Amino acid sequence: MSTDVLTPRRLGRTGFSVTALCVGTAELGDMANVYAPVPEEQALATARRAFAGPLTFVDTSNGYGSSERRLGTVLRGIGGVPEGILLATKVDPVDGGPFDGPRVRESVRESMDRLGVDHLPLLHLHDPERIGFEAATAPGGPVAVMRELVQEGLVGHLGVAGGDVELLRRFVATGAFEVVLNHNRWTLLDRSAGPLLADCAAADVAFLNGAPFGGGILAKGPAAVPRYCYAPASPPLLAAAAAIEAACARHGVPLAAAALQDSLREPRITSTVVGSSRPERLEQTLALAATPVPDELWTELADLVPEQEHWLA
Repeated sequence: MSTDVLTPRRLGRTGFSVTALCVGTAELGDMANVYAPVPEEQALATARRAFAGPLTFVDTSNGYGSSERRLGTVLRGIGGVPEGILLATKVDPVDGGPFDGPRVRESVRESMDRLGVDHLPLLHLHDPERIGFEAATAPGGPVAVMRELVQEGLVGHLGVAGGDVELLRRFVATGAFEVVLNHNRWTLLDRSAGPLLADCAAADVAFLNGAPFGGGILAKGPAAVPRYCYAPASPPLLAAAAAIEAACARHGVPLAAAALQDSLREPRITSTVVGSSRPERLEQTLALAATPVPDELWTELADLVPEQEHWLA
Protein backbone atom coordinates (compact mmCIF):
# COMPACT_ATOMS: atom_id res chain seq x y z
CA MET A 1 0.00 0.00 0.00
CA SER A 2 1.17 3.53 -0.63
CA THR A 3 -0.04 4.33 2.87
CA ASP A 4 0.20 1.45 5.35
CA VAL A 5 -3.18 1.38 7.04
CA LEU A 6 -3.01 -2.10 8.54
CA THR A 7 0.10 -1.80 10.69
CA PRO A 8 -1.19 -1.11 14.24
CA ARG A 9 -0.67 2.40 15.54
CA ARG A 10 -0.45 3.27 19.22
CA LEU A 11 -3.69 4.93 20.44
CA GLY A 12 -2.12 7.58 22.61
CA ARG A 13 -1.57 6.42 26.18
CA THR A 14 -4.60 4.09 26.27
CA GLY A 15 -2.55 0.94 25.78
CA PHE A 16 -4.55 0.05 22.65
CA SER A 17 -3.22 -0.17 19.12
CA VAL A 18 -5.50 0.34 16.12
CA THR A 19 -5.33 0.43 12.35
CA ALA A 20 -4.97 3.77 10.61
CA LEU A 21 -8.50 3.37 9.26
CA CYS A 22 -11.53 3.20 11.55
CA VAL A 23 -14.95 1.99 10.39
CA GLY A 24 -17.54 4.68 11.10
CA THR A 25 -21.10 3.46 11.58
CA ALA A 26 -23.17 6.65 11.69
CA GLU A 27 -24.61 5.78 8.28
CA LEU A 28 -25.95 2.52 9.71
CA GLY A 29 -28.12 4.52 12.10
CA ASP A 30 -30.92 4.96 9.60
CA MET A 31 -30.98 8.70 10.33
CA ALA A 32 -33.06 9.89 7.38
CA ASN A 33 -32.46 13.56 8.24
CA VAL A 34 -28.68 13.11 7.79
CA TYR A 35 -28.05 10.05 5.62
CA ALA A 36 -29.99 8.01 3.10
CA PRO A 37 -31.84 5.20 4.89
CA VAL A 38 -29.97 1.89 4.99
CA PRO A 39 -32.11 -1.27 4.85
CA GLU A 40 -31.79 -3.56 7.86
CA GLU A 41 -30.15 -6.49 6.05
CA GLN A 42 -27.68 -4.20 4.29
CA ALA A 43 -26.76 -2.60 7.61
CA LEU A 44 -26.28 -5.97 9.30
CA ALA A 45 -24.14 -7.21 6.41
CA THR A 46 -22.01 -4.06 6.67
CA ALA A 47 -21.57 -4.57 10.41
CA ARG A 48 -20.59 -8.21 9.91
CA ARG A 49 -18.02 -7.13 7.34
CA ALA A 50 -16.62 -4.49 9.70
CA PHE A 51 -16.13 -6.97 12.54
CA ALA A 52 -14.46 -9.47 10.18
CA GLY A 53 -11.38 -7.22 9.82
CA PRO A 54 -8.73 -6.45 8.72
CA LEU A 55 -9.48 -3.03 10.24
CA THR A 56 -9.39 -3.21 14.03
CA PHE A 57 -11.32 -0.09 15.02
CA VAL A 58 -15.11 0.46 14.87
CA ASP A 59 -16.81 3.69 15.97
CA THR A 60 -20.45 4.28 16.89
CA SER A 61 -22.55 6.46 19.20
CA ASN A 62 -25.65 6.39 21.38
CA GLY A 63 -26.99 9.18 19.18
CA TYR A 64 -26.53 7.39 15.85
CA GLY A 65 -30.11 6.20 15.57
CA SER A 66 -30.26 2.43 15.27
CA SER A 67 -26.50 1.99 14.74
CA GLU A 68 -25.78 0.49 18.16
CA ARG A 69 -28.79 -1.82 17.97
CA ARG A 70 -27.72 -3.12 14.57
CA LEU A 71 -24.13 -3.61 15.71
CA GLY A 72 -25.40 -5.42 18.81
CA THR A 73 -27.49 -7.77 16.70
CA VAL A 74 -24.39 -8.78 14.77
CA LEU A 75 -22.22 -9.02 17.90
CA ARG A 76 -24.68 -11.36 19.56
CA GLY A 77 -24.64 -13.51 16.45
CA ILE A 78 -20.84 -13.79 16.35
CA GLY A 79 -20.34 -14.20 20.08
CA GLY A 80 -19.24 -10.70 21.03
CA VAL A 81 -16.63 -8.20 19.88
CA PRO A 82 -13.88 -10.18 18.11
CA GLU A 83 -10.51 -10.29 19.80
CA GLY A 84 -8.25 -7.51 18.60
CA ILE A 85 -11.05 -5.14 17.56
CA LEU A 86 -11.69 -1.95 19.52
CA LEU A 87 -15.32 -0.81 19.61
CA ALA A 88 -15.85 2.80 20.71
CA THR A 89 -19.11 4.60 21.40
CA LYS A 90 -20.23 8.01 22.66
CA VAL A 91 -22.59 9.47 25.23
CA ASP A 92 -25.45 11.60 23.93
CA PRO A 93 -28.57 13.31 25.25
CA VAL A 94 -32.02 12.35 24.10
CA ASP A 95 -33.28 14.94 21.59
CA GLY A 96 -34.35 18.02 23.53
CA GLY A 97 -33.40 16.47 26.85
CA PRO A 98 -30.68 17.34 29.37
CA PHE A 99 -27.05 16.44 28.82
CA ASP A 100 -25.91 16.12 32.42
CA GLY A 101 -24.32 13.56 34.73
CA PRO A 102 -27.42 11.37 35.16
CA ARG A 103 -27.96 11.38 31.40
CA VAL A 104 -24.39 10.15 30.87
CA ARG A 105 -25.10 7.13 33.07
CA GLU A 106 -28.34 6.45 31.24
CA SER A 107 -26.62 6.81 27.86
CA VAL A 108 -23.97 4.28 28.88
CA ARG A 109 -26.59 1.83 30.13
CA GLU A 110 -28.50 2.16 26.85
CA SER A 111 -25.33 1.61 24.80
CA MET A 112 -24.35 -1.48 26.77
CA ASP A 113 -27.84 -2.95 26.40
CA ARG A 114 -27.94 -2.32 22.65
CA LEU A 115 -24.42 -3.57 22.01
CA GLY A 116 -24.74 -6.52 24.38
CA VAL A 117 -21.58 -5.69 26.33
CA ASP A 118 -20.81 -5.07 30.00
CA HIS A 119 -17.75 -2.89 29.45
CA LEU A 120 -17.00 0.00 27.10
CA PRO A 121 -13.26 0.16 26.35
CA LEU A 122 -13.45 3.68 24.86
CA LEU A 123 -16.21 6.17 25.56
CA HIS A 124 -16.41 9.65 24.02
CA LEU A 125 -18.19 12.74 25.27
CA HIS A 126 -20.07 13.57 22.07
CA ASP A 127 -20.50 17.07 20.64
CA PRO A 128 -19.99 19.02 23.89
CA GLU A 129 -20.78 22.15 21.87
CA ARG A 130 -24.35 21.38 22.87
CA ILE A 131 -23.72 22.31 26.51
CA GLY A 132 -20.37 24.13 26.62
CA PHE A 133 -17.20 23.57 28.61
CA GLU A 134 -18.40 24.86 31.98
CA ALA A 135 -21.52 22.68 32.09
CA ALA A 136 -19.63 19.65 30.84
CA THR A 137 -16.92 19.96 33.49
CA ALA A 138 -19.12 21.11 36.41
CA PRO A 139 -19.17 19.00 39.61
CA GLY A 140 -21.46 16.04 39.01
CA GLY A 141 -21.61 16.85 35.30
CA PRO A 142 -20.82 14.70 32.25
CA VAL A 143 -17.04 14.64 32.60
CA ALA A 144 -17.17 13.90 36.33
CA VAL A 145 -19.58 11.03 35.80
CA MET A 146 -17.51 9.64 32.93
CA ARG A 147 -14.52 9.57 35.29
CA GLU A 148 -16.63 7.76 37.87
CA LEU A 149 -17.57 5.15 35.28
CA VAL A 150 -13.87 4.51 34.67
CA GLN A 151 -13.27 4.09 38.40
CA GLU A 152 -16.22 1.69 38.57
CA GLY A 153 -14.76 -0.45 35.80
CA LEU A 154 -17.62 0.05 33.36
CA VAL A 155 -15.51 2.19 31.02
CA GLY A 156 -11.87 1.80 30.09
CA HIS A 157 -10.74 5.09 28.61
CA LEU A 158 -12.26 8.49 27.82
CA GLY A 159 -12.36 10.49 24.64
CA VAL A 160 -14.06 13.66 23.46
CA ALA A 161 -15.60 13.95 20.00
CA GLY A 162 -16.74 17.16 18.35
CA GLY A 163 -16.06 19.89 15.83
CA ASP A 164 -15.16 23.16 17.57
CA VAL A 165 -11.36 23.21 17.73
CA GLU A 166 -10.90 25.70 20.55
CA LEU A 167 -13.47 23.92 22.70
CA LEU A 168 -11.74 20.58 22.17
CA ARG A 169 -8.41 22.15 23.09
CA ARG A 170 -9.91 23.13 26.45
CA PHE A 171 -11.00 19.55 27.05
CA VAL A 172 -7.53 18.23 26.17
CA ALA A 173 -6.04 20.65 28.70
CA THR A 174 -8.08 19.07 31.53
CA GLY A 175 -6.03 15.87 31.27
CA ALA A 176 -9.21 13.79 31.53
CA PHE A 177 -9.18 12.57 27.93
CA GLU A 178 -6.84 10.20 26.14
CA VAL A 179 -8.46 10.43 22.70
CA VAL A 180 -9.91 13.26 20.59
CA LEU A 181 -12.16 12.73 17.57
CA ASN A 182 -12.48 15.82 15.40
CA HIS A 183 -14.35 16.12 12.10
CA ASN A 184 -14.08 18.22 8.94
CA ARG A 185 -11.18 20.29 10.34
CA TRP A 186 -8.29 18.42 8.67
CA THR A 187 -9.05 17.93 5.00
CA LEU A 188 -7.74 19.15 1.66
CA LEU A 189 -10.04 22.16 2.14
CA ASP A 190 -9.51 22.98 5.82
CA ARG A 191 -6.56 22.93 8.20
CA SER A 192 -8.18 24.48 11.27
CA ALA A 193 -7.38 21.43 13.43
CA GLY A 194 -3.69 22.32 13.35
CA PRO A 195 -3.50 23.75 16.90
CA LEU A 196 -5.54 20.84 18.26
CA LEU A 197 -3.25 18.35 16.56
CA ALA A 198 -0.27 20.06 18.18
CA ASP A 199 -1.91 19.95 21.63
CA CYS A 200 -2.74 16.27 21.26
CA ALA A 201 0.77 15.39 20.14
CA ALA A 202 2.28 17.26 23.11
CA ALA A 203 -0.05 15.56 25.61
CA ASP A 204 0.18 12.06 24.06
CA VAL A 205 -3.53 12.19 23.25
CA ALA A 206 -4.59 10.18 20.22
CA PHE A 207 -6.18 12.20 17.42
CA LEU A 208 -8.89 10.61 15.29
CA ASN A 209 -9.83 12.41 12.08
CA GLY A 210 -13.44 12.16 10.97
CA ALA A 211 -14.98 13.19 7.65
CA PRO A 212 -11.85 13.34 5.48
CA PHE A 213 -14.18 13.76 2.48
CA GLY A 214 -15.89 16.79 4.04
CA GLY A 215 -19.30 15.16 3.68
CA GLY A 216 -18.76 14.05 0.09
CA ILE A 217 -17.40 17.09 -1.75
CA LEU A 218 -13.89 15.57 -1.67
CA ALA A 219 -15.14 12.17 -2.74
CA LYS A 220 -17.51 12.95 -5.61
CA GLY A 221 -16.46 16.52 -6.41
CA PRO A 222 -18.16 19.89 -5.94
CA ALA A 223 -20.51 19.53 -8.90
CA ALA A 224 -22.05 16.40 -7.41
CA VAL A 225 -21.86 17.46 -3.74
CA PRO A 226 -21.68 21.27 -3.36
CA ARG A 227 -21.70 20.99 0.45
CA TYR A 228 -19.07 20.94 3.18
CA CYS A 229 -19.63 19.84 6.77
CA TYR A 230 -23.43 19.49 6.47
CA ALA A 231 -23.93 22.94 4.91
CA PRO A 232 -23.75 24.57 1.47
CA ALA A 233 -20.11 25.21 0.58
CA SER A 234 -19.00 28.81 0.10
CA PRO A 235 -17.87 29.95 -3.36
CA PRO A 236 -14.18 29.93 -2.31
CA LEU A 237 -14.50 26.35 -1.07
CA LEU A 238 -16.27 25.29 -4.25
CA ALA A 239 -13.57 26.89 -6.36
CA ALA A 240 -10.82 25.24 -4.32
CA ALA A 241 -12.53 21.86 -4.51
CA ALA A 242 -12.83 22.19 -8.29
CA ALA A 243 -9.12 23.06 -8.57
CA ILE A 244 -8.21 20.10 -6.36
CA GLU A 245 -10.37 17.79 -8.44
CA ALA A 246 -8.72 19.05 -11.64
CA ALA A 247 -5.22 18.57 -10.21
CA CYS A 248 -6.05 15.00 -9.22
CA ALA A 249 -7.43 14.32 -12.71
CA ARG A 250 -4.24 15.60 -14.34
CA HIS A 251 -2.24 13.09 -12.32
CA GLY A 252 -4.70 10.26 -12.83
CA VAL A 253 -5.51 10.02 -9.13
CA PRO A 254 -9.09 9.68 -7.89
CA LEU A 255 -10.12 12.71 -5.83
CA ALA A 256 -11.26 10.44 -2.99
CA ALA A 257 -7.87 8.71 -2.86
CA ALA A 258 -6.06 12.01 -2.41
CA ALA A 259 -8.55 13.19 0.21
CA LEU A 260 -8.25 10.00 2.22
CA GLN A 261 -4.49 9.74 2.00
CA ASP A 262 -4.11 13.38 2.97
CA SER A 263 -5.39 12.31 6.39
CA LEU A 264 -3.56 8.98 6.49
CA ARG A 265 -0.16 10.53 5.77
CA GLU A 266 -0.36 13.06 8.62
CA PRO A 267 1.79 11.46 11.38
CA ARG A 268 -0.11 13.13 14.22
CA ILE A 269 -3.36 11.45 13.17
CA THR A 270 -3.68 7.99 14.70
CA SER A 271 -6.72 6.81 12.75
CA THR A 272 -9.08 8.20 10.13
CA VAL A 273 -12.79 7.47 10.51
CA VAL A 274 -14.57 6.61 7.27
CA GLY A 275 -18.27 5.82 7.27
CA SER A 276 -19.63 2.69 5.61
CA SER A 277 -23.17 1.94 4.53
CA ARG A 278 -22.61 -1.26 2.56
CA PRO A 279 -20.12 -4.17 2.89
CA GLU A 280 -18.12 -3.44 -0.24
CA ARG A 281 -17.31 0.06 0.99
CA LEU A 282 -14.50 -1.34 3.16
CA GLU A 283 -12.70 -2.84 0.17
CA GLN A 284 -13.22 0.37 -1.76
CA THR A 285 -11.71 2.39 1.07
CA LEU A 286 -8.70 0.08 1.30
CA ALA A 287 -8.25 0.47 -2.46
CA LEU A 288 -8.27 4.25 -2.13
CA ALA A 289 -5.64 4.01 0.57
CA ALA A 290 -3.49 1.86 -1.72
CA THR A 291 -3.72 4.14 -4.78
CA PRO A 292 -0.30 5.59 -5.70
CA VAL A 293 -0.17 9.37 -5.35
CA PRO A 294 2.89 11.13 -6.81
CA ASP A 295 4.81 13.65 -4.74
CA GLU A 296 4.15 16.27 -7.39
CA LEU A 297 0.42 16.09 -6.68
CA TRP A 298 0.93 16.57 -2.95
CA THR A 299 2.94 19.69 -3.73
CA GLU A 300 0.13 21.03 -5.92
CA LEU A 301 -2.56 20.21 -3.38
CA ALA A 302 -0.71 22.01 -0.59
CA ASP A 303 -0.91 25.19 -2.64
CA LEU A 304 -4.66 24.77 -3.26
CA VAL A 305 -5.83 24.76 0.37
CA PRO A 306 -8.14 27.78 0.80
CA GLU A 307 -7.03 30.70 2.92
CA GLN A 308 -7.63 30.37 6.67
CA GLU A 309 -10.54 32.82 6.61
CA HIS A 310 -12.56 30.17 4.75
CA TRP A 311 -11.86 27.37 7.24
CA LEU A 312 -14.25 26.19 9.93
CA ALA A 313 -13.58 27.37 13.47
